[in-house]
Amino acid sequence: MSQLERSHGHSLIPDFRDLIEMLPTMGGLRPALDLHSIRIEDRIEGNTYVLRAELPGIDVDKDLTITVHNGLLTIEAERSEEQSEGGRSEFRYGSFARTVALPTGAREDAIDASYDDGILTIKVELSKPEENRRQIRVRHD
Repeated sequence: MSQLERSHGHSLIPDFRDLIEMLPTMGGLRPALDLHSIRIEDRIEGNTYVLRAELPGIDVDKDLTITVHNGLLTIEAERSEEQSEGGRSEFRYGSFARTVALPTGAREDAIDASYDDGILTIKVELSKPEENRRQIRVRHD
């Protein structure tokens, strides 16, 4: 059986979000450059594409939307968090979004999502991609 192809590969050039993560904090510089994106990891396990996203502190029923259209999976979340300690309070809020291209053969009608301990796990069933390769004849003019 041949290896399933992915419609997006990991580039030799790091993603801009990954470059931001490499920066030292330098007096709060990195948080100022935060693109409000969602940190993810993805892999193919057998015939399933598995995507895991870090989304701590959200209410899944109110603050999370997952959509799929034309091979693109989009995760959108809103978070608000407030902490009070010793007369001091701190709050964080914002909207976060991430869109990823699904691998070749992803079945958009066979997607399952679950949320546990701040981790969103999305599983997408993969079918064997059809071989659409054909030879093109060259005309002689």
